[in-house]
Amino acid sequence: MTCQHLLLLLLLTVGVSTVEVQRPRGVPLSKRQFYEEGKPFTCLDGSRTIPFDRVNDDYCDCQDGSDEPGTAACPNGSFHCTNAGFKPGFIPSSRINDGICDCCDTTDEYNSGATCQNTCRELGRKERESMQKMAEIAKEGFLLKQQLIQESKRGLEEKKSKHADIDLGKKELENKVEALRTVKEAAEEPEKEAKERHLKAWEAQKAVIQMEKDKAKMAEVFLELDDDADGFVSVAELLSHSELDSDSADSFTEAEAQALLGGVDQVAHAAFESVWSKIKEKYVSEATADAPAPVETPLEEIREPDSDNESEPYPEEDIPEDEEEDEDDEEEEDEDADDREVPPTAQSQEKKDDDGEGTMPPYDEDTQSLIDAAQKARDAFDEAEKALREVDDQIKNLEKEISFDFGPSAEFAYLYSQCYELTTSEYIYRLCPFNRVSQKPKFGGSETNLGSWGQWAGPEENIYSMMKYDHGTGCWQGPNRSTTIKLTCGKETVLTSTSEPSRCEYLMEFVTPAVCQEPRSLDSDHPEHEEL
Repeated sequence: MTCQHLLLLLLLTVGVSTVEVQRPRGVPLSKRQFYEEGKPFTCLDGSRTIPFDRVNDDYCDCQDGSDEPGTAACPNGSFHCTNAGFKPGFIPSSRINDGICDCCDTTDEYNSGATCQNTCRELGRKERESMQKMAEIAKEGFLLKQQLIQESKRGLEEKKSKHADIDLGKKELENKVEALRTVKEAAEEPEKEAKERHLKAWEAQKAVIQMEKDKAKMAEVFLELDDDADGFVSVAELLSHSELDSDSADSFTEAEAQALLGGVDQVAHAAFESVWSKIKEKYVSEATADAPAPVETPLEEIREPDSDNESEPYPEEDIPEDEEEDEDDEEEEDEDADDREVPPTAQSQEKKDDDGEGTMPPYDEDTQSLIDAAQKARDAFDEAEKALREVDDQIKNLEKEISFDFGPSAEFAYLYSQCYELTTSEYIYRLCPFNRVSQKPKFGGSETNLGSWGQWAGPEENIYSMMKYDHGTGCWQGPNRSTTIKLTCGKETVLTSTSEPSRCEYLMEFVTPAVCQEPRSLDSDHPEHEEL
């Protein structure tokens, strides 16, 4: 109920001079003109006309029951309670003279013998006190609303000023970012060239190392093949290595061995290089062939060495919670370890080091200096670019607040970025205006989203009286949760109640001075007297 309505009702029920207008029992003042004594009465539905003396004769003549407003003759009739000093009202005609006092002025029990007391003045007094209190609350709430409007105006001006300052600073920051980008690119170019020179030198060094290793390997193989140590590798000596068979289909023949030697029966060390280029991919060293295969240690033994602790483990039911968590973590780590490669054995690692060319040497002093300078330029650029992104976020948030619909006079702006809670026997409800609504079990559990800000949802004449939050967490085999917030006038800002009138659709009442309307003057628009 608005403040205007409260004051109007208050004025109507204030003790003023009253004039009772004569009319048949049970007829409201608004229908007095249809009941003129001495003239035929026409049923209000127009169905028929009867003599006036048949009005309230305890016999129902009209189908709409309008001829018996003061008796219980018509089942569909209604009786008007004048209730002088309180609010008038209607009761079903079946309650007339039923021995129960329904009208506070006792007029419904005029012929039942029931003992009734006129309580209208007392009810009117309580009603006026209640309305007076509500009117005072509305008045105080409206004064607070004016303060909120002034604060929001100042806040809006501050935001606009801040937006202008930040926007100006953004342009300077953009220029700084571009300048640092140029510095970074200029520093990265010589860095790139120096790194490429270093890499090329390392590649050349690796090629020399590989060549030397290849020559050493060739000399080693020559000595292995030269069984009789006569300084030559012959066809017969080459035949002892069947892995050199080119087709691998038949046995390694003398003709195939001779072809590998270049068509001759034997070659000296000087001519062995051409032979080595043909066989080095297939050749298996005799030392490698004769050596037993290394025994690999089982993965379980590597990961789980025997413990020296001989104490008995905890029984399963007695394991402390902390240790259970540690064991769970260890099991997860073990599962992850199964997906990783097994660490190489010492022998395989040594072989890997022998086959490799080593690691790339550190950069020389000049190259490292260029790298450091480029990294410093990159760090400065990244820092400035991060600051620019933060400024963009600030501008975006400010523009959102400046353009947001916080009511006709931005009276609801003070609710932005605030949250209000209501605790019930089971849940804690949390309302963050213009953001979201949530529900969380009081005694632990995950939070449920009851909806995110949607729109103002009040009736057309008062659209800012309700808020709508939708697209919340989906219900099991049902719609997504949504919440409607009903705003009522008050001096405080508080979430007062919550309910679920339909499945997954919530209704909350939220008190705020921002919704209070300007009260009418007590000296205007009130009647001088009330006709009864």
